[in-house]
Amino acid sequence: MATMKAAVFVSPGKIELRDKPIPEIGPLDALIRITTTTICGTDVHILKGEYPVASGLTVGHEPVGIIEKLGSEVHGFKIGQRVIAGAITPSGHSNACLCGIGAQDGPDTPHGFKVAGGWKFGNTIDGSQAEYLRVPDAMANLSVIPDHLSDEQVLMCPDIMSTGFSGAERGNIKIGDTIVVFALGPIGLSAVAGAKLMGATKIIGVDAIPERLSIARALGADHVVNFKTHDPVQEILKLTDGRGVDVAIEALGTQQTFESCLRVLRPGGTLSSLGVYSTDLTLPLTAFGAGLGDFTVVSTLCPGGKERMRRLMDAVGSGRADLSKLVTHRFKLSEIEDAYDLFANQRDGVMKVAITP
Repeated sequence: MATMKAAVFVSPGKIELRDKPIPEIGPLDALIRITTTTICGTDVHILKGEYPVASGLTVGHEPVGIIEKLGSEVHGFKIGQRVIAGAITPSGHSNACLCGIGAQDGPDTPHGFKVAGGWKFGNTIDGSQAEYLRVPDAMANLSVIPDHLSDEQVLMCPDIMSTGFSGAERGNIKIGDTIVVFALGPIGLSAVAGAKLMGATKIIGVDAIPERLSIARALGADHVVNFKTHDPVQEILKLTDGRGVDVAIEALGTQQTFESCLRVLRPGGTLSSLGVYSTDLTLPLTAFGAGLGDFTVVSTLCPGGKERMRRLMDAVGSGRADLSKLVTHRFKLSEIEDAYDLFANQRDGVMKVAITP
């Protein structure tokens, strides 16, 4: 049986490169040869044992590659095409998909819904940190890369860009809105870029790492707040003359950032949550206005599917969204364990890493 190299979750604290069989594909699947992928903060949650997956699973959910094989029932694609697939791979036919929320895809449930059911790569099936990847429901999930775009230009589309933009979209940002993004990691920075595209005219970014604050300004932030030198809640209220923001985007997944988002919302504002939380959240009474503040709290899992990917690549190709600057380090797949060590420990100013064969 032909084998490939793959980054495999072994146990909490241990992901290692191993030999695995090259995936077999079914009639609706495609096999792609990975040319570039990356590591996500969610992969670090898996590494630390904060999000459970099966031992032996190949991790990763951000694939860029070339079609190697197509299932017998897959039409509209050709072997050799450069493609991406979203981190979320909905079936396209479940009740959730037909309601427009493919991330909550539940094709095998009697009602067609499953929380985070669309997230398969590196969660319920083998993922993209490998030489080859099986893409399920290929006609719903493969999206051809325009010739003029490089792998690194589209590398953020499968997850980081899609997730960050969805934080802005779910926040229902309107032209002229004032918004804040708490935590300027890759997802938070993508949310800044998305908020600008949607018409926000005062964008505030909160973080403590100077490089991230600088990138936030380059992507559209009008003001940045270093939470190590200033109280972010006080600073944001000062910047808004005490009014508060229309939309607060939480991009980290902690009680502190979630609570800070609530404290800077104007009455009737929206908290758009993108964080992956590993403990219970509590609602502070005063920040929540005792339940009387007309606040809206929404959560989002990265949208997927080929149309979402096409739209994001169009945003990149038009020059309206360039997130390639988030790639700060590059590794070979053979060096993936070193890449995890760097990324998980956030050394050397790392933002995103590009992993190539």
